[in-house]
Amino acid sequence: MALKCFPRGSTSLFSFLREYNLSLTFCSHPSLTRALGIAYRTPTHYIFAQQAALHGDLYDIIVPEVGVEEGCVQRVVSQLCGALAHLHGLGFVHRDLKPENIFLCDPACSWVKLGDFGMVKAVGSRVQEVWYSSAYCPPEAEVARGNRARREEEDEKEKGGGAGKEKKQAVWVSVDPSVDCWALGILTYALLTGTLPWAETASDNRSYRRYRDWVSSSSSSSSSSSEPSDRLDVLGSRPPQGPGPPAAPQFSCFTPLACSLFRALLDPQPRLRGRPGDALAFLGGEWLRGEERSRLEEEREKRRSGGKKGALGKMKEMEGKGER
Repeated sequence: MALKCFPRGSTSLFSFLREYNLSLTFCSHPSLTRALGIAYRTPTHYIFAQQAALHGDLYDIIVPEVGVEEGCVQRVVSQLCGALAHLHGLGFVHRDLKPENIFLCDPACSWVKLGDFGMVKAVGSRVQEVWYSSAYCPPEAEVARGNRARREEEDEKEKGGGAGKEKKQAVWVSVDPSVDCWALGILTYALLTGTLPWAETASDNRSYRRYRDWVSSSSSSSSSSSEPSDRLDVLGSRPPQGPGPPAAPQFSCFTPLACSLFRALLDPQPRLRGRPGDALAFLGGEWLRGEERSRLEEEREKRRSGGKKGALGKMKEMEGKGER
């Protein structure tokens, strides 16, 4: 087992018990980390026991600018689809899908577990929208951009006795499963390439804007893009791969099948975004173009021959670059 520790100085008993009970009661899917029914507290921490993943997390195996072998990526995506579909079916949204929260039960990613349920909320719950500078932040959160910085600036003015301006109203939104689908799309891109498609999901970011234009032109050229259900007719059916507008530059290394997957999960409009189960229809085919696969294999071979240098996935460096 593993012990998850929560500092009592920064964690309320309610928050601890909420995460513990959610993990204990609802995480019955094999790709969700489940609590083991042991919980206690010390003078400094709240603690509960959970299933152990003895091979680290996904963060550790992503090689910068190289990523992870494609077969491994598809195994991870397949399992995460099941885990997220299970949570969504119970009426919960994870809201914090990222490599550090996906734990490995074996080094080949044949069995992974999604964990860390501190951000989980029920579907439809009202929460304050927060925008943050990352590709994992969905585009609908941009309405709250600048709220945090503005709030800190106003707090400083109040402390200094300056005349306070009217504070900007917080943006409240309903929790929706589409945020997990967006994060799954970004995670898949990071696993395949070892980088992120853009530094931040913002309308003034050129890389994101070019992607958004590509999705828009793809939708307008398709006769079946008006509703979310049109993306996949039946779960497990292969999506169409017909000709379309040229892919955004950072997606040019992917096959039409993979591009369809990304357009489904990373639709800028939440109501048109695919669901985790939809992604299962994209498994089995090739996601990387032949020349890109060869380039990555050569790069991995160089890394192996050069020792373990750079073997750990430095996702923070990736977020700093944000573009290929």
